[in-house]
Amino acid sequence: MGTANQRIVISGYYGFNNSGDEAVLQSILLALKEQGERQGISFTPVVLSVNPEWTARTYGVEAVHRMRPREVWRTLQGAGGLISGGGSLLQDETSAKTIPYYIAVIRMAQWLGKPVFIYSQGIGPVHRKLFYGFIRSAFSRCEVVTVRDEESKALLMRMGAAEQKISVVPDPVMGMPLKAGAHVRKSGQGQDAPVVGVSVRYWNEDRSELEAVADALRRVLEQSSAHIRFLPFHLPSDEQASLYVQERLGEMYRGRISVAGGVTHPQDMLAEVAGCHTLLGMRLHALIYAAGQYVPMVGLSYDPKIDQFLNRLGMKPAASTQRPDGESMAAELLEHLRSRESWIAAKHERIVRLQQEAQLPAERIARFYSQSPKG
Repeated sequence: MGTANQRIVISGYYGFNNSGDEAVLQSILLALKEQGERQGISFTPVVLSVNPEWTARTYGVEAVHRMRPREVWRTLQGAGGLISGGGSLLQDETSAKTIPYYIAVIRMAQWLGKPVFIYSQGIGPVHRKLFYGFIRSAFSRCEVVTVRDEESKALLMRMGAAEQKISVVPDPVMGMPLKAGAHVRKSGQGQDAPVVGVSVRYWNEDRSELEAVADALRRVLEQSSAHIRFLPFHLPSDEQASLYVQERLGEMYRGRISVAGGVTHPQDMLAEVAGCHTLLGMRLHALIYAAGQYVPMVGLSYDPKIDQFLNRLGMKPAASTQRPDGESMAAELLEHLRSRESWIAAKHERIVRLQQEAQLPAERIARFYSQSPKG
């Protein structure tokens, strides 16, 4: 018989005002609660966050500062295990410091004899091969290793990780529900118009990707009655990128454009996405939100993780930041506005399967504790 209550530390990119990563945390918390209740385990999560006060207030959990090693060590000492994930934690595209940080947290837990669970992570890119051994060694001592796509599994295997230890599951956000009683907006401001959601970020130095988005949206506005609703996922930078696109659309369409400003809780942003008829997204989790709410989406890819997710739905990006193409993006958006229901019918089975599989890591963690002898 397992221990009825477990304190479990959750490590990830939390507290940075990135709606996608916050959605990962919210999804993990909800899945742990659901799967724990099914197997008679009560989890007390403790989140490592750069803004622990905000995290504790937002999610009703305990939180400690992720960059204070002594606090992290003491927290792990008093916990029954560590969840590392999800999201793209083990990559050196954005910084050479990212992988050492997350591996150090994993190693702390392992030195203390705590079980570690890798939760639906996206692995890579890892350009520095000196990191391969650190990742392989840390993962070899983990109780559960789940990754969010086949490409992540393949990279771990190239590092020398054992194939039988790695399971491929969807991103945890596929399982995130709307808040109970959530209000879903179904039309543009003051009008009965279909809503085109837009999630953009800065990427190319010459802003060519945002110029292409503006071109696509101009075409949509010219050829439909749609209302454009910008959805900034990472504050404040995505709000600035959204403003850049708006300025290129000019004054003519200002009455048909709005911004979901200051949305920080992931389930509030999920409700925004649910109210869209279609969505143009650069952010991975904007596309995942859309899929989970059966909103037809169009991807603008800046990273292989976008292509990998769309591939699980039998889709490809309409364009990439290397080859931004406003005409292609507009064509797909307009097609979704015309035939939304046919897209939903075609993708329904795949989406349901991904939603169900998103619960698997939490189910395995709950089973681990329910089957562990009392300490």
